[in-house]
Amino acid sequence: MNVVFDTNVIISSTLWNNSVAQKLLFKLIQSDSKIFTSNKILIEYQKILKRDFEYSDEEIINIMEKVLSFVTLVEPAEKIDVVKDDPEDNKIIECAVESNAKHIITYDKHLLNLKEFRGIKAITPEEILGII
Repeated sequence: MNVVFDTNVIISSTLWNNSVAQKLLFKLIQSDSKIFTSNKILIEYQKILKRDFEYSDEEIINIMEKVLSFVTLVEPAEKIDVVKDDPEDNKIIECAVESNAKHIITYDKHLLNLKEFRGIKAITPEEILGII
């Protein structure tokens, strides 16, 4: 199964032990599913680590090494503009389209309200755990 984690799910799955997102991450890794991301998503992730969690640059480098061990990096070729209320969320959709993902895993209301784009469903970690 090909999926894209929104930035908020990457945070939940990597920073909070025993979270639903972390349980999902472990399950996807064990099942040989692919978790796709892009440079834009990872840049946002790093900014949040620094701004909201006050990690040092060295700590962020260590965290990024771990994240890069389980994600597959893609560079979206297509520019997409479908999330009008929060255009920053379009980078998640661009990544999902580029990677042929089946699901965008997110807690973001703008993406969840979109529900589906080109056959890619936006769902929460709790919802996908019920599917897999």
